[in-house]
Amino acid sequence: MNYYGKKDNGKLVCLLCSYYCEIDIDKVGICGVNKNTGEEIKCLVYGHISAFNIDPIEKKPLYHFLPDSNSLSLGTVGCNFHCNFCQNHGISQEKNIDTSNYIDPKRVVEIASLNECKSISYTYNEPTIFYPFAKDIALEAKKKGIKSVFVSNGFESSEVIEDMKGVIDAINVDLKSFDEKYYKTKLGGNLHQVLENLITFNKNGIHLEITTLLVPTRNDSKEEITKMVKWIKENLGVDIPWHISAFHPDYKELSLPRTSIETLFMAKQLAKDYGLNYVYIGNAGLDNITSCPKCSENLISRKYFEVQSSKLVDGKCPKCNHKIYGVFK
Repeated sequence: MNYYGKKDNGKLVCLLCSYYCEIDIDKVGICGVNKNTGEEIKCLVYGHISAFNIDPIEKKPLYHFLPDSNSLSLGTVGCNFHCNFCQNHGISQEKNIDTSNYIDPKRVVEIASLNECKSISYTYNEPTIFYPFAKDIALEAKKKGIKSVFVSNGFESSEVIEDMKGVIDAINVDLKSFDEKYYKTKLGGNLHQVLENLITFNKNGIHLEITTLLVPTRNDSKEEITKMVKWIKENLGVDIPWHISAFHPDYKELSLPRTSIETLFMAKQLAKDYGLNYVYIGNAGLDNITSCPKCSENLISRKYFEVQSSKLVDGKCPKCNHKIYGVFK
């Protein structure tokens, strides 16, 4: 795809995310890393990785996508959001790009292959802003049978979402709140667009899981959680996994307490009461079990980010043969 469009006034429009920044020559968009050179919009972080690790796929978190496998995880600097609680603010809110190190897509895939990673995850900061780099890696990875994962705020442009089909295999979207005002004033983007994008990801057949970080006094009311759970059920279905994540003080939100265990269990119970089949609590040191929604058989047991046991047979419950939502090979 072409990652930019031209305006009659000479500005270039970035097509990577739903801000659709109109950028003057020699200026960058909201993300700080995509620049109008006068001829094109150049992704300044292409090849310049700021975080590079091998993680269990469960850490993304993805519990229904290649469980008990490793993912080569990478990110750059920059982000199109400005969340006050960002745990990766050291890179996501950084605008200075270290260009002393360059790694090309083929080399990234070689490293993933050498380390027997079944996937490559574009994470730590918002991958949409370095989609040209991520896409080139993903296309190389496909040649080796390695899948690609986005961990995203869900504010992709419609052009990128369309382009992701057949390129990106799975996505975990941070549904950060169900309050439009909170999104616009404290996070970035807008709730309506994130919800529309979730629906499109699901329709496009990209494996989807959702994470919500419950931040005390910000998005953890019973009323807001109920609205979110109802929306997921009515628009995405009961099988989309929902990860409820515990907040700890970080970045600009140092005065808030950690998310209480009572709040986490309240949210999980609400989700179960509304019929969501796969609800997990993260960042709290709890075991997470995937159970069959039809017969209640315990299928996958996890401790922290490690799979302790799995009974799945070809992605199905061995007891009642119910097919479990996910990608298991």
